[in-house]
Amino acid sequence: MEAIWAFIQTHLDGIYFPELKWTDVLDIFIIAYSIYHILLWLKTSRAKTLLRGIFVVALFLAFAAVARLNTILWIARNLINVILLTLVILFQPELRRALDELGRKNFVSRLFNSMYSKNDSVKNIEDKTIYELVKAAVQLAKDKTGALIVIEHDTPLGEIINTGISIDAEVTHQLLINIFEKNTPLHDGAVVIKNNRVIAATCYLPLTDNGEIEKALGTRHRAGLGISETTDSMTVIVSEETGEISVAYMGQLYKGLDEDGLRKQLTKLHSEQEEKPSRSRKLRKGGQTNE
Repeated sequence: MEAIWAFIQTHLDGIYFPELKWTDVLDIFIIAYSIYHILLWLKTSRAKTLLRGIFVVALFLAFAAVARLNTILWIARNLINVILLTLVILFQPELRRALDELGRKNFVSRLFNSMYSKNDSVKNIEDKTIYELVKAAVQLAKDKTGALIVIEHDTPLGEIINTGISIDAEVTHQLLINIFEKNTPLHDGAVVIKNNRVIAATCYLPLTDNGEIEKALGTRHRAGLGISETTDSMTVIVSEETGEISVAYMGQLYKGLDEDGLRKQLTKLHSEQEEKPSRSRKLRKGGQTNE
């Protein structure tokens, strides 16, 4: 055993081991965590395509530096500020989405939720609301009547609500069917549901800028995807052409849902909302939770 230890020491004497402090370990961990999430963000966003173009430009500038193309290098040096501003403009949707996702992280949500009173917290979507939504969507799909219903989660939809007409009524399938009835004043646009009440109708939603979605999807589906990319709301979509029921949530589109499938998606939102109050109560009591 002593011979083995002496052999190991002999071969390790020439290797330099830097002295690590706990701050160095924390520094490495934060950088690795940040790089990992930046790579994930690039993989799932339009930024990946834009970065390819930037990489081509960078290769061209490297070639210009090696070949000493002084005029091109002079132009690049003088336009660097304009290029940086252009990149911010080009990546604006992706940057906004990344910051929004950062704000949704559990530790950030807990921090801000603990600062608000119970009256300011988001009210859970009730079983009765889920029942009425499912019943309305199934009937609208059967009649091939287009519909767009947005359910607010944590991200406030005040800007979206302000674009529509205020209603503030209890959620019932009769009301929703009547709103989306063709050739009626309120049928065009989206309905927003907040705290188990229909808050507004004829609301305008941002369209998705994702160029990889199916070309067959119309404006209604693109609007549902757009609001799900910029907020954590859930959107129920009924196609006027096919009568198909879809759900847009967190940038994903779940198509071809039946009655049970739609209820399962809405119940998933209900379950997520139920978990947050219990976490907030534990935080206020000084307890800790494991994700």
